Amino acid sequence: MTTKPPLAPTGKLFVIVALVEALTWTGLLVGMYLKYVSGTTDLGVWLFGRLHGLAFLAYVVVTVLAGSRLRWPIWALLLALLAAIPPLLTWPVEAWFRRRGLLSGR
Repeated sequence: MTTKPPLAPTGKLFVIVALVEALTWTGLLVGMYLKYVSGTTDLGVWLFGRLHGLAFLAYVVVTVLAGSRLRWPIWALLLALLAAIPPLLTWPVEAWFRRRGLLSGR
């Protein structure tokens, strides 16, 4: 059985921000359902729209920082950046990067 190398500090930050980005996406999707489908309230869109906007910007900054510090290949950096666009894709990409060792110090 092989042991995986520990996450680098920048890798840990990427893990946290990827999770926050995915969770705020979830909140925004629930808010959009409540506003546009059930017509009950627009509070979820108001709140999670703002939170997700901040989380998205933080994710982009942390992704570029992690890609630079952890020396990701260009395909990994582009994939991580593109993962922020579809809902909830940052979380599985983060898990895949962790398995591949892209979040560990070299």
